[in-house]
Amino acid sequence: MTPVLGARRGIEACATARGTFVVLALDHRQNLRKELRPDDPASVTYDEMVGFKRAVVRALAPVASGTLLDPEIGAAQCIADGSMPARAGLLVAIEATGYEGPPTARVSRVLDGWSVEKAKRMGASAAKLLVYYHPEAVNAADQERLVADVAAACRAADLALFLEPLSFSLVEGAKLSGEERRRIVVETARRLAPLGADILKAEFPYDAGVTDRTRWAEACAELDAASVLPWVLLSGGVDDRTFEGQVETACRAGASGVLVGRSVWAPAATLPAEDRDAFLATEGRARLQRLVDLVDREGHPWHERPGRIATAPEPGDGWYRAY
Repeated sequence: MTPVLGARRGIEACATARGTFVVLALDHRQNLRKELRPDDPASVTYDEMVGFKRAVVRALAPVASGTLLDPEIGAAQCIADGSMPARAGLLVAIEATGYEGPPTARVSRVLDGWSVEKAKRMGASAAKLLVYYHPEAVNAADQERLVADVAAACRAADLALFLEPLSFSLVEGAKLSGEERRRIVVETARRLAPLGADILKAEFPYDAGVTDRTRWAEACAELDAASVLPWVLLSGGVDDRTFEGQVETACRAGASGVLVGRSVWAPAATLPAEDRDAFLATEGRARLQRLVDLVDREGHPWHERPGRIATAPEPGDGWYRAY
């Protein structure tokens, strides 16, 4: 068995010294248009999106343990102008934004012209794959094959993979909620976590309408038991205080931290540039720092859970011949 040196190095670059994660998530593309100009998303230009991402990264990446960016309007641009700190962990998305097919059988795909190999070549510490998934959807097996294929490409490149499943309802126009959402989020972790990724980026098992923290704790414990991988919580666009409560519950149940986006930076999106930068430098940083402190206190280090990287062999004499 070959040592997974690149993948280990990449995960450690995106983690805190304790082995937990507070990763700044800013790989939004079409959704960013809606944040920047809710009344007229189509009018948002490429330069406006790049400028916003650079501003957020300059202000918040130094506080985070790593930063997640996309290849289209984020990663290369923030590297090129120095916005992305040179010593910070960089996760790069692999998927195309959105989905194809009907809303009850959503098809995810790799961004055309992009690949795991290119992400590795540009200096990514890790790759991230978002996949729309419902275990009972007619195309569930196809989505599972996509996960396995991208995971195999990451293994070949010795690049760590963060996997982000997003659930959906099989009833067109409906949203998963309550106990149904809990069941699907947990079952998704059970089915997708063994397919070759290294870190699971999980949805909170309940929608924002469920506020009973006893149910939160039970659901997060169930999610922790279902995942064979270290897992982190995604913010899902909830407000910062709600998210902090979710993070505390998830970390106490076994989560290794968070990948957090809109709950930290969204209020800055519609502000004039000067006000935007002031918000990011003050309230934005404060929100992110609260999560850093919370995860440092409650999170479970990723390397304490057995997995491909945590249990990889030590390189022995002549290891490089088979690498």
